Amino acid sequence: MHSDRASFGLRAASLAGLLFLHLPILIIFLYAFTSEEKSYAFPPPSLTIKWFAVAWNRADIWPPMHLSLWVATASTALAMVLGTLVSAAMAQTRFFGKEQISLLILLPIALPGVITGMSLRSAFSIMNMPFSTLTIILGHATFCIVIIYNNAVARFRRLSGGVLEASADLGANSFQTFRYVLLPNLGSALLAGGMLAFALSFDEVIVTTFTAGQQSTLPIWMLQELVRPRQRPVTNVVAIVVFMATFLPILIAYYLTRNGSETAGAGK
Repeated sequence: MHSDRASFGLRAASLAGLLFLHLPILIIFLYAFTSEEKSYAFPPPSLTIKWFAVAWNRADIWPPMHLSLWVATASTALAMVLGTLVSAAMAQTRFFGKEQISLLILLPIALPGVITGMSLRSAFSIMNMPFSTLTIILGHATFCIVIIYNNAVARFRRLSGGVLEASADLGANSFQTFRYVLLPNLGSALLAGGMLAFALSFDEVIVTTFTAGQQSTLPIWMLQELVRPRQRPVTNVVAIVVFMATFLPILIAYYLTRNGSETAGAGK
């Protein structure tokens, strides 16, 4: 008789895969509570929560934290506007070369981050644009647009064009059609895409390295602290903050899109 239960070997392989993926994260969590400042002895000699207070009082952490939040928020907002507009154009119209343009839109997230970072740095240098918060936001928006586009274009394809025509026939103007027809249908897809984009922007390192100049976002600060360690458990505490700031939006986005297989965010 056929059984729906997985075999022991398959379950063991699945468990091994999960441990391989997530055990390093659990180790970071563990060593945020170690009493040793510079040692990674296992098991930790003792556990303490003092490093959370130390991290809270470290003045050098807060500017990178604020910069990361501002960059993630601004790049997500910019990406939501541009990504929604381009998804509407791609889903609602037909023209020669549409598939090729769609590929070009998706290219920034498919390319290695170092290629994107180098190209952006070269472009900003040619335009004599000083490296600042603006260049970081523009750099992050390049891949955030792709996330918004994936979610929005999938939802546009599910939306019947007759609904928009019916709205116009009933006398609604463009704003009213957007407010009462498009936005309710796109709302969850845009929200999920925005949360995914925020999470990706908040923990981005490679593109930020090429576009930040002398500024440091929180992931860049963590990288610098690992290169020349001072208080290693503090870096682990900050890693927990970054983990939560990225994990929670992704989790919410998953629950918003899990019942819609046509929404790109569900597949991500």
